[in-house]
Amino acid sequence: MITVLSGGVGAARLLRALSDVVHPREITAVVNVGDDLVLNGLTICPDLDTITYTLAGLNNDELGWGLSGESWRVMDELEQLGGASWFRLGDRDLATHLYRSQRLSEGATKSQVTAELCTHHGLAIRVLPVTDDEVATQFDTDLGRLNFQEYFVRHHHDVKVTAIDIVGAGEARATDEVIDSLVSASRIVIAPSNPLISIDPILRVGGVREVLERRRDDVVAVSPIIDGRALKGPADRLLADLGHEVSCVGVVDFYKGLVGTWIIDEADASRADVIRSRGVKVIVTTTIMADAQNAERLAHAVIS
Repeated sequence: MITVLSGGVGAARLLRALSDVVHPREITAVVNVGDDLVLNGLTICPDLDTITYTLAGLNNDELGWGLSGESWRVMDELEQLGGASWFRLGDRDLATHLYRSQRLSEGATKSQVTAELCTHHGLAIRVLPVTDDEVATQFDTDLGRLNFQEYFVRHHHDVKVTAIDIVGAGEARATDEVIDSLVSASRIVIAPSNPLISIDPILRVGGVREVLERRRDDVVAVSPIIDGRALKGPADRLLADLGHEVSCVGVVDFYKGLVGTWIIDEADASRADVIRSRGVKVIVTTTIMADAQNAERLAHAVIS
């Protein structure tokens, strides 16, 4: 059994690659919920949906989020009415959020709704929100405090961040299913997701970090920083804004005490000895999953 701490796009690609070399029923994704939001009365879970859509083969590769074959009639009409249309939801995608919101209003948990959606889409990989409690990632910026989607979407993650606050994480508890998946896994994997805003909100939920500390030798992490840059998103800028070294070494130091083996890209091979000096193992391979062969190489490195 492999349990993968997961954000959005990068984690979804790794999960898809792993499912090609390991039976999908042997994989569990523990997913960040810090970027979830309620907008226009609907509960939206971007990371959970990105992973679900990607594993179901329904993701919109052109946009990098949402469903393929979308139309936008509802959003266009909402914009004309003067509603909050800056967070674009396609007509097909809206069905997911309508269903989730209905089920939550009926008393279902986020975990239950996620399981129902995964069953509907025929997923064999188990997808678990890290907690059913409310957790929200917020940013202190030059524009004031912003919630995750205001920062990421409305302002295109193009404002300076002075602090990140994972609101509610101190009181939240990981679900029993999440803890069981971490305790029973033969390997725990930290996906190449943004350390600060995708993985840290998972680690801050009660019960998660403690398991990784105990099982450090069984934890494998893939660096999301390659040659000093993030392939996608603001990870490199956020690391710089908050005083971390913008490199694979900086990411290693961020996860200090939690990871026994690091996988870094071939472009960072010269940093391997520095990382080993931190008392961890290092595997050097491709970490860019742009084509199927590279994705398979990375998946084999994760399970090797």
